[in-house]
Amino acid sequence: MRMTKAMKSISLMYDGMHFNEEQVFHKSKLLLEIYRDVVWKTIQEVDYVREVCESYYSQDLNVALTYLNDFAPTEQKEEFKNKMSCIFETSWIIELIDTAMLKIYEYHTNGKLYHEILSKCYVNPVSMNEQEILECLSLERTSYYMKKKEAIKLFGIALWGYALPKYKAIFIESSENVFDNTFCEANPD
Repeated sequence: MRMTKAMKSISLMYDGMHFNEEQVFHKSKLLLEIYRDVVWKTIQEVDYVREVCESYYSQDLNVALTYLNDFAPTEQKEEFKNKMSCIFETSWIIELIDTAMLKIYEYHTNGKLYHEILSKCYVNPVSMNEQEILECLSLERTSYYMKKKEAIKLFGIALWGYALPKYKAIFIESSENVFDNTFCEANPD
Protein backbone atom coordinates (compact mmCIF):
# COMPACT_ATOMS: atom_id res chain seq x y z
CA MET A 1 0.00 0.00 0.00
CA ARG A 2 1.36 3.41 -0.90
CA MET A 3 2.13 5.93 1.83
CA THR A 4 0.10 9.12 1.38
CA LYS A 5 1.27 12.52 2.60
CA ALA A 6 -1.45 12.41 5.27
CA MET A 7 -0.34 8.93 6.43
CA LYS A 8 3.27 10.13 6.68
CA SER A 9 2.13 13.09 8.76
CA ILE A 10 0.07 10.85 11.05
CA SER A 11 3.00 8.43 11.42
CA LEU A 12 5.23 11.33 12.47
CA MET A 13 2.70 12.21 15.18
CA TYR A 14 2.86 8.61 16.43
CA ASP A 15 6.65 8.78 16.51
CA GLY A 16 6.55 12.11 18.34
CA MET A 17 4.23 10.69 21.01
CA HIS A 18 6.21 7.43 21.25
CA PHE A 19 3.09 5.36 20.46
CA ASN A 20 3.19 1.97 18.78
CA GLU A 21 1.26 2.85 15.63
CA GLU A 22 -0.05 -0.63 14.81
CA GLN A 23 -1.10 -1.39 18.40
CA VAL A 24 -2.95 1.91 18.76
CA PHE A 25 -4.53 1.43 15.32
CA HIS A 26 -5.94 -1.98 16.27
CA LYS A 27 -7.16 -0.80 19.69
CA SER A 28 -8.76 2.25 18.10
CA LYS A 29 -10.51 0.16 15.47
CA LEU A 30 -11.78 -2.24 18.13
CA LEU A 31 -13.18 0.62 20.23
CA LEU A 32 -14.89 2.12 17.21
CA GLU A 33 -16.36 -1.26 16.22
CA ILE A 34 -18.04 -1.72 19.62
CA TYR A 35 -19.10 1.92 20.07
CA ARG A 36 -22.61 1.57 18.62
CA ASP A 37 -23.37 -1.46 20.83
CA VAL A 38 -21.98 0.25 23.94
CA VAL A 39 -24.16 3.31 23.37
CA TRP A 40 -27.23 1.15 22.73
CA LYS A 41 -26.59 -0.93 25.88
CA THR A 42 -26.05 2.20 27.98
CA ILE A 43 -29.33 3.70 26.77
CA GLN A 44 -31.08 0.43 27.62
CA GLU A 45 -29.53 0.41 31.11
CA VAL A 46 -30.50 4.02 31.78
CA ASP A 47 -34.05 3.35 30.64
CA TYR A 48 -34.23 0.25 32.85
CA VAL A 49 -32.97 2.10 35.94
CA ARG A 50 -35.42 4.93 35.31
CA GLU A 51 -38.32 2.49 34.87
CA VAL A 52 -37.41 0.58 38.05
CA CYS A 53 -37.15 3.80 40.04
CA GLU A 54 -40.47 5.07 38.73
CA SER A 55 -42.38 1.82 39.07
CA TYR A 56 -41.12 0.72 42.48
CA TYR A 57 -40.38 3.93 44.27
CA SER A 58 -41.99 6.99 42.71
CA GLN A 59 -42.87 8.69 39.45
CA ASP A 60 -40.72 11.59 40.63
CA LEU A 61 -37.12 10.49 40.07
CA ASN A 62 -35.82 12.73 42.87
CA VAL A 63 -38.20 11.08 45.36
CA ALA A 64 -37.16 7.63 44.11
CA LEU A 65 -33.47 8.42 44.52
CA THR A 66 -34.07 9.86 47.99
CA TYR A 67 -35.93 6.67 48.98
CA LEU A 68 -33.11 4.49 47.65
CA ASN A 69 -30.54 6.51 49.53
CA ASP A 70 -32.40 6.86 52.84
CA PHE A 71 -34.74 3.89 53.23
CA ALA A 72 -34.03 1.07 50.77
CA PRO A 73 -32.56 -2.20 52.05
CA THR A 74 -28.80 -2.55 51.67
CA GLU A 75 -29.10 -5.09 48.82
CA GLN A 76 -31.23 -2.71 46.77
CA LYS A 77 -28.80 0.15 47.42
CA GLU A 78 -25.85 -2.02 46.36
CA GLU A 79 -27.57 -3.24 43.20
CA PHE A 80 -28.59 0.31 42.28
CA LYS A 81 -25.11 1.64 43.06
CA ASN A 82 -23.50 -1.04 40.87
CA LYS A 83 -25.85 -0.31 37.96
CA MET A 84 -25.27 3.43 38.24
CA SER A 85 -21.52 2.93 38.49
CA CYS A 86 -21.53 0.83 35.32
CA ILE A 87 -23.62 3.45 33.52
CA PHE A 88 -21.26 6.26 34.54
CA GLU A 89 -18.13 4.30 33.59
CA THR A 90 -19.62 3.57 30.19
CA SER A 91 -20.68 7.18 29.74
CA TRP A 92 -17.07 8.26 30.38
CA ILE A 93 -15.90 5.97 27.59
CA ILE A 94 -18.54 7.42 25.29
CA GLU A 95 -17.48 10.94 26.26
CA LEU A 96 -13.81 10.11 25.57
CA ILE A 97 -14.69 8.82 22.11
CA ASP A 98 -16.89 11.85 21.43
CA THR A 99 -14.03 14.15 22.50
CA ALA A 100 -11.64 12.35 20.15
CA MET A 101 -14.17 12.61 17.33
CA LEU A 102 -14.47 16.36 17.88
CA LYS A 103 -10.67 16.65 17.76
CA ILE A 104 -10.65 14.79 14.43
CA TYR A 105 -13.30 17.13 13.03
CA GLU A 106 -11.04 20.07 13.87
CA TYR A 107 -7.98 18.49 12.20
CA HIS A 108 -6.59 20.83 9.54
CA THR A 109 -6.27 18.29 6.71
CA ASN A 110 -9.34 16.22 5.81
CA GLY A 111 -10.65 16.47 9.38
CA LYS A 112 -14.28 16.81 8.35
CA LEU A 113 -13.94 13.91 5.88
CA TYR A 114 -12.27 11.69 8.48
CA HIS A 115 -15.02 12.58 10.95
CA GLU A 116 -17.70 11.72 8.37
CA ILE A 117 -16.08 8.38 7.54
CA LEU A 118 -15.80 7.34 11.20
CA SER A 119 -19.29 8.60 11.96
CA LYS A 120 -20.88 6.71 9.11
CA CYS A 121 -18.86 3.53 9.71
CA TYR A 122 -18.96 3.33 13.50
CA VAL A 123 -20.64 6.13 15.43
CA ASN A 124 -24.00 7.11 13.92
CA PRO A 125 -26.96 5.18 15.35
CA VAL A 126 -27.90 3.81 11.93
CA SER A 127 -25.30 1.58 10.32
CA MET A 128 -24.49 2.20 6.66
CA ASN A 129 -23.07 -0.39 4.30
CA GLU A 130 -19.94 0.27 2.26
CA GLN A 131 -21.79 1.15 -0.95
CA GLU A 132 -24.00 3.69 0.84
CA ILE A 133 -20.93 5.31 2.40
CA LEU A 134 -19.09 5.46 -0.93
CA GLU A 135 -22.08 7.12 -2.60
CA CYS A 136 -22.72 9.50 0.29
CA LEU A 137 -19.09 10.68 0.43
CA SER A 138 -18.53 10.50 -3.36
CA LEU A 139 -15.36 8.44 -2.91
CA GLU A 140 -13.83 5.66 -4.95
CA ARG A 141 -13.35 2.38 -3.06
CA THR A 142 -9.52 2.61 -2.97
CA SER A 143 -9.56 6.21 -1.79
CA TYR A 144 -12.20 5.36 0.80
CA TYR A 145 -10.13 2.56 2.35
CA MET A 146 -7.04 4.73 2.47
CA LYS A 147 -8.94 7.63 4.08
CA LYS A 148 -10.64 5.26 6.51
CA LYS A 149 -7.28 3.89 7.67
CA GLU A 150 -5.94 7.44 8.05
CA ALA A 151 -9.07 8.37 10.00
CA ILE A 152 -8.71 5.43 12.40
CA LYS A 153 -5.02 6.20 12.95
CA LEU A 154 -5.82 9.85 13.58
CA PHE A 155 -8.58 8.74 15.97
CA GLY A 156 -5.91 6.83 17.92
CA ILE A 157 -3.84 10.01 18.23
CA ALA A 158 -6.91 12.03 19.25
CA LEU A 159 -7.98 9.46 21.84
CA TRP A 160 -4.69 8.38 23.41
CA GLY A 161 -2.77 11.57 22.77
CA TYR A 162 -5.45 14.17 23.54
CA ALA A 163 -8.73 12.93 25.10
CA LEU A 164 -7.29 10.52 27.67
CA PRO A 165 -4.58 12.89 28.93
CA LYS A 166 -7.18 15.70 29.12
CA TYR A 167 -9.53 13.62 31.26
CA LYS A 168 -6.68 12.20 33.31
CA ALA A 169 -5.65 15.76 34.19
CA ILE A 170 -9.24 16.58 35.19
CA PHE A 171 -9.44 13.53 37.46
CA ILE A 172 -6.06 14.26 39.03
CA GLU A 173 -7.05 17.88 39.63
CA SER A 174 -10.44 16.95 41.11
CA SER A 175 -8.91 14.28 43.37
CA GLU A 176 -6.32 16.80 44.57
CA ASN A 177 -9.14 19.25 45.33
CA VAL A 178 -10.98 16.57 47.28
CA PHE A 179 -7.77 15.81 49.20
CA ASP A 180 -7.13 19.51 49.85
CA ASN A 181 -10.71 20.08 51.05
CA THR A 182 -10.63 16.98 53.22
CA PHE A 183 -7.28 17.99 54.70
CA CYS A 184 -8.50 21.54 55.38
CA GLU A 185 -11.71 20.30 56.99
CA ALA A 186 -9.80 17.82 59.15
CA ASN A 187 -7.19 20.39 60.23
CA PRO A 188 -8.91 23.76 60.70
CA ASP A 189 -6.55 26.61 61.64
